[in-house]
Amino acid sequence: MSAPWFPFEFSVSQVLVLVLVLVLVWALDLMSPGSVPVIHNRETELNQYLLETCPLLTKPYVPPLWGRSGHVQTWLYALIGRFGTPSPKGEELLMQMSDGSTASFKLFSPSTSHRSTGDLTLALCPGFCNHSGQRYVRTFVHEALGHGLRCATLNLLGAPPTVPLTAPRVFSYGCTLEFAAMVQTLKSRFPQTQLVLVGFSLGGNIVCKYLGEDQVHQDRVLCGLSVCQGYSASRAQESLNCWTQGRRFYNFFLTCSFRRLLLRHRQTLFSRDQDLSPLFKATALRDIDEQYIRRFQGYSSLKEYYETESCEHYLNNISVPLLLVNASDDPLVPPPLLQVPRTLAGTGPGSVLF
Repeated sequence: MSAPWFPFEFSVSQVLVLVLVLVLVWALDLMSPGSVPVIHNRETELNQYLLETCPLLTKPYVPPLWGRSGHVQTWLYALIGRFGTPSPKGEELLMQMSDGSTASFKLFSPSTSHRSTGDLTLALCPGFCNHSGQRYVRTFVHEALGHGLRCATLNLLGAPPTVPLTAPRVFSYGCTLEFAAMVQTLKSRFPQTQLVLVGFSLGGNIVCKYLGEDQVHQDRVLCGLSVCQGYSASRAQESLNCWTQGRRFYNFFLTCSFRRLLLRHRQTLFSRDQDLSPLFKATALRDIDEQYIRRFQGYSSLKEYYETESCEHYLNNISVPLLLVNASDDPLVPPPLLQVPRTLAGTGPGSVLF
């Protein structure tokens, strides 16, 4: 009898485990090689200077094994975070809004002078349900302070556990009232400072919308930076309701987070006899937006809310340099949502999309 063609023997369970591992490697794209960032921009002197002075932007990104999947990156950072996340010390400032709301932000002083010897301030707006205490915000602030940049980080209305709501309203997709109040406070407190506006995810929408709402908002602003946003609320919600790339699961978990935030402030947001069953039954952000958020903001319909609060309608009004950064494998922001920034980067003189 001839010897078997393969020198090892496997049990059924071992074969199943091996098949499962191979499926995970394929599904999570863990064997994908590093790639050079795709850059969309016009051939302008400013854009050429940016690429020449930041060669890192044109070099291939070679991630570790766990970083080769957008899903693994997203879940690992959300569940564990960065080891040894710094905790810079700052001053928390409160701002009273015209509708009785109490907005807040945290102000951080730089640990060294900026190499330009100028007075520069980063005004940051975090992502969905986030505030200045989030790991990625703290890490970004820590790095910026070490380069001589003052930082101010907005706490989305209702997000920080230490600042109670004082009016029946929470943050929304594109409400810029609190961010505008923070920027104005910075301009008054530091008359010589120049501003760089930075937004992450939902915060990127707020920053871009703020810049495009009024030309005055661009005074003393050197540039804007948007990281991983979707640009259109309506199309982003349609994308989140699809099962492709598991986005429906992400939508559900985001909905649960938003529900917890709203229930934490239920005494301020809702009347005692108000029916909250739609909130408890909601499985998608669109459900909460329809029943509660657009009403808090005074919109007559969900369509009006999404259209008015999306930055895509304001981008062409921005004249200061604008850097738009999106990951090609972002599970929450698929490539079809990036048509808006691609078009802008091809026509706007100071806009670049990575």
